Amino acid sequence: MRIIFRYFFRAIHYTIGPLILLWDKLATPVGVQRPGEVQQQVDSSTRNLVLYQFLMCPFCVTVRRTIKRLSLNIETRDALRDMDSRSQLLQGGGQLQVPCLRITDEQGDVTWMYESRAIVSYLQAEYAAASANAPDSRPPPAR
Repeated sequence: MRIIFRYFFRAIHYTIGPLILLWDKLATPVGVQRPGEVQQQVDSSTRNLVLYQFLMCPFCVTVRRTIKRLSLNIETRDALRDMDSRSQLLQGGGQLQVPCLRITDEQGDVTWMYESRAIVSYLQAEYAAASANAPDSRPPPAR
């Protein structure tokens, strides 16, 4: 009975996973447009962020879509296929669970943030304000 469940869930994974990726490709969110100086500041602050993820994980897709929507340059590592990334996640974070955002602060202290909702909330709190406070780079509408 156990083997039946394993193959059943594997079949679901390999059926729904590509559909999730296709949907993600077809409905890619539009990123925030920031002036060059503001985007450079955002890019420099995201250099200390690394997202450990699985490609077909729906929770990881949610986090990646938020990253695209906020126009963030965050390094992603595939913890399923890359054994070095997998071992870093297991040793540093303590568990093999994705998505996981590794946050390194200015002092070099590392925080491992699990749960897609927590990661999305963190990214929006840190970087959506930079988007809202940035002067609009689009020309004013014609009258």
